Order: sequence, then structure tokens, then C-alpha cells
Amino acid sequence: MKLKLLILVILFGACTNNEPKIESTKVDSLKVTPETNQVPIISKTEPIRPVSETYSNKRFKDVWVEKVGENKYRIRGKGQIFEANFNWIVEDGHNELKKGFHTTDAGAPAWGKFDFIIDVKKIRENSTLILILFESSAKDGSRQYELPIALK
Repeated sequence: MKLKLLILVILFGACTNNEPKIESTKVDSLKVTPETNQVPIISKTEPIRPVSETYSNKRFKDVWVEKVGENKYRIRGKGQIFEANFNWIVEDGHNELKKGFHTTDAGAPAWGKFDFIIDVKKIRENSTLILILFESSAKDGSRQYELPIALK
């Protein structure tokens, strides 16, 4: 009888413990760069969400975009960038709407993390905003390793 009771307790315990656990992560505050009008993110705990689409190329990896407001987008990822500095531009296919730069938390050859917010508004309602991350050439300043991402 005790053995049957023990087996029932084990089975019941195993059946009720199948709910997925929601983990959380700490998001650190970002520094505001006046030249790019970046908005600071206040430290908070938020649930980890599955990333629906990530982007990468030779210098950027695990890049994803999250819409956080009507005209605001949060860009996160990793970059293997010389001196940890990279540039970005938002265009609509006809016009450059906003541009700026950001840094990773480590320079090449390491993969440094970045996390920043941009605020950009469409000029034409039916246009598509394209964010382009790129590294500027130390030799001539030209764009290298462009990574275009449609802002949805």
C-alpha cells in the first residue's frame, strides 16, 4: 500500500510540474549620446522573449529590432568592429531620415554587445524604413559590411 501511495505522489508531482518557467534578465541603463538623440533605458527586469528574426553578416551578428513606441525602435546585437565604433543610417529608399553612430562594449577581435534606441518617423505613409548598420573604412571612410534591416 505504501509503495502504491509513493508511486502516486511521484506521478502527481511529475504531472503538475510541466509549466514552463519564465526567466527574466536585467537590462542595464544606456548612456545618452546627445549627437544621436538616443533615449536612455531605465534599468528594469523584463521577461525573455523569443526572437522572431535576427540579422547578421561578417561584422554584425544576432541583431534584432523591437518596436518600443510609435516611432521608436530598439536595436540589439553584437559587433566585431574596429575600435568598437560603428555607424547607422535610416532611409526610406529615397531620403536619409536619420543617422548616427554607436559603440559596442568591446572592440575587435572580440564580439562586443550593443543596445540602443532610435526615434525616426516616416515622411511618406506607404514607405518602408530601412536601418543600415555599417563600419566605416579607416582608410577612406567608405561604408563597409552594410547590414540592412527593414523596420516594421
